[in-house]
Parts: sequence; structure tokens; C-alpha cells
Amino acid sequence: MVFHPDFDTSNAQQTAVNPLLKYLQHQSPEVLARVAKSVSPDIREIISHNVQGLVGVLPSENFNVEITTDRENLAGLLASAMMTGYFLRQMEQRMHLEENLASTSSIQQNSPKDK
Repeated sequence: MVFHPDFDTSNAQQTAVNPLLKYLQHQSPEVLARVAKSVSPDIREIISHNVQGLVGVLPSENFNVEITTDRENLAGLLASAMMTGYFLRQMEQRMHLEENLASTSSIQQNSPKDK
């Protein structure tokens, strides 16, 4: 998924009120692409399942699927996916930290003690 920073150019007043949107619009496409690529495949899969669950899933080979929504619902979906991504990334980092601490602890327990 790539965020297009100019998707909301029609409402300048709303942009001024929404600091996150303003921040995202001032990021270069390269920065946004780099952030999107830094997410692990596990997180991408969870977010994909989450979004599919929200909009519904029909097999594209048997159906001509078209989804129509308004700006508010699309913004809510984007916000939900972003928050899910941030949460999952933090939990993934915590899991790796706990694994590293556990392996460090086991190394210390198995090393000979100084007398």
C-alpha cells in the first residue's frame, strides 16, 4: 500500500486541522515507501486480513468486486490500518526484545561464575 500525499487537496481547512495529514503530505514519496517497506511480512499479512475483514472478501475470479465508500469511512479504514500497523510493530519489537533478553539470561546462567 502506498499513501498518496495529495489525496485530500480539495479541503485545505480540514488539512490545517489534521496535523497527521499535514505531516504525511509533507513527506517525500521515498520516505513513505521506505517506511512501508520496513514492515515485516507478518505484520503485512495481519493488516491485510484486518482490512479484508472490514471490507469483505469475495473471490475475484468469480466476482467483479467493487467497493464504494465516502471520505469519512475511507479515512477511518486508513486510520484503523495505520494504528494496527503501529501497534503490531511495537508488539513485534517487544517480542524480539524479550527473546533477546531470554537468550542473554540463558547465556549468563550457563557461563562459569567468577570465584
